[in-house]
Amino acid sequence: MSDFQLDAQRVRANFSHAAGSYEQHDALQREVQQLLLERLDFYLQQPERVIDVGAGTGRGSALLKKRYGKAQVIAIDAALPMLRTAKSHASWLKPFVRVCGEATALPLPDHSVDVLHSNLCFQWIDDLPALFGECVRALKPGGMLLFSTFGPDTLRELRAAWAAVDQHSHVGRFLDMHDLGDAMINAGLRDPVLDVDRFTLTYSEPKALLRELKGLGATHADRGRERGLTGKRHFQGMLAAYEAMRVDGRIPATWEVVTAHAWGPPPGQSRRAKGGGEIASFSIDSLRGSRRR
Repeated sequence: MSDFQLDAQRVRANFSHAAGSYEQHDALQREVQQLLLERLDFYLQQPERVIDVGAGTGRGSALLKKRYGKAQVIAIDAALPMLRTAKSHASWLKPFVRVCGEATALPLPDHSVDVLHSNLCFQWIDDLPALFGECVRALKPGGMLLFSTFGPDTLRELRAAWAAVDQHSHVGRFLDMHDLGDAMINAGLRDPVLDVDRFTLTYSEPKALLRELKGLGATHADRGRERGLTGKRHFQGMLAAYEAMRVDGRIPATWEVVTAHAWGPPPGQSRRAKGGGEIASFSIDSLRGSRRR
């Protein structure tokens, strides 16, 4: 996974620019959101704090607040314009807090989150040990992590169309479910369960897919992407290669969606440190409890 590197500034800029257009193109995101909400049936407590990481325009945050009306729901996103847009989903009856922050540096105390939810955000983070380590830090023991992300078959048709004209990187890469599962276990998350679903969306022409990707902010952000302008001849060649994949009059695009949940580890469970060895995490209260009067 060492060659899988994203340009975090580019990712943030892409989503900032897409804040106004995102909800015109988010049909798949809404469908996947429902898959995540179904996983919440495994969480049997009443949470005090629920966070929505990579909240975007706040649709998911509003659904979480609707489900858990008494909980504090916090929408966290790295793109400030997205959070400004999310205000429209925060009603005065069921408000949620909006906080600008990174998934790998959550602005929250240790072990303060009952439910950590993230819908189609984690694919934009390339440091899985940092990501899942932060999830473990923020989750209460027994707290629930649930998330969705894209798998490697996503946009395979677009990737193949570009490969027909040159060898440069034009389409983002996404990590395999097994890499995600290993990273979750290595971070100390308990009992991870991962599933894969494939969705095929169809479009009138390849350019319609490209417009949708831009409208979502989901454009190429790998560090290894071609930085110069793509020549018109190459672009037309890609479109022609994609046209050859037309089925029943429509252009297909595959989206491989991984959904997963896991549980925060109990106090004191050791987890692997970056340089080898292990780190055991204990709450300060548990260490000092014997001295309390």
